[in-house]
Amino acid sequence: MHTLSQGNQSRRKLTLWATVALLATIVLVPLIPYTVAAVKEGISNPNPGAQFWRDVRQRDGEVTGSTQVQGVDSGILISKEGEDWRLFRMQQYVPSSGIFYVVMLGLFALYYLVRGKVRIEAGRSGELIERSTKAERYIHWFTAVIFVLLTVTGLIILYGRFVLIPLLGPEGFSVTANLSKVVHNYLGPLFLVGVVLMFFAFVRDSWFDMKVDTKWVMTGGGYVGSGHPSAGKYNAGQKAWFWVAILGGLVLVGSGLVLDFANYGQGRTVMQDAHVIHSISSVIVIGFFLVHLYTGTVGVEGSLESMISGNVDENFVKQHHDLWYEELKGKSQSGSSSSSSEG
Repeated sequence: MHTLSQGNQSRRKLTLWATVALLATIVLVPLIPYTVAAVKEGISNPNPGAQFWRDVRQRDGEVTGSTQVQGVDSGILISKEGEDWRLFRMQQYVPSSGIFYVVMLGLFALYYLVRGKVRIEAGRSGELIERSTKAERYIHWFTAVIFVLLTVTGLIILYGRFVLIPLLGPEGFSVTANLSKVVHNYLGPLFLVGVVLMFFAFVRDSWFDMKVDTKWVMTGGGYVGSGHPSAGKYNAGQKAWFWVAILGGLVLVGSGLVLDFANYGQGRTVMQDAHVIHSISSVIVIGFFLVHLYTGTVGVEGSLESMISGNVDENFVKQHHDLWYEELKGKSQSGSSSSSSEG
């Protein structure tokens, strides 16, 4: 009896497992082609929430959502390109440009310690020559003051959180940064006026003379080694600064206006490109400005007087702008001969 009971139980288990296997075969076998197709085509069923945030962050390409808010790019919550630029700006552009400025200032300090101020070799003659008219000086200082304010406020906006927060604290930096932003935004359009005025005031003598200016550059402008290469009213360095200030200034103003007036139809891509252009061009223009600032103040004796009183010493002109001096001398002699013949 015991053996018979065990046999019945074995048959029941076998029947049960056979039934389960049959049902599984009936259910699963039809699904095999779909499973194979899904594997081959790489079809997946991602988590809806995860896919939503991938779309928001534009991880798989540009995705535009739908919204009742009307406006440019209103269907895009986060711009991937903009986020990439933000990270590049904070992690690479800010430290690299900061190092660039520090190195430049360090080189100027080292050069001044080794070379000292470039003196008027023959000493001052006491005879003055007008180098800048009153109108030219007004235009120069109008533009220069605006440019310096834009530079200072721009540097505060860019580097302030790293330099000023330890000094002023978060609250003090917040006030300073907000004020800097307002000043920067409102002075930008005025800078355009200065750039245009500068162009018409100084362009006549700022065209390059390839023969003269190339020689000036190849000899280091007299700042390296001995001797002073010939130059007209403006040397090659001053001409280069003029064109960088004019062209770079226009680029800065143009890109700045795009950033200032953000609600005139430009999308995020245009705003981002304007920000990139504004950032890179500012490094170039400020770099040239630092060279101009050094040579126009402590670097060269008698240079600053050109934009203070408008007059420079005759020996300064002979030393640094001999071709212009010869031109003035020729005009003076021609004028004297004309007056003598008339008398």
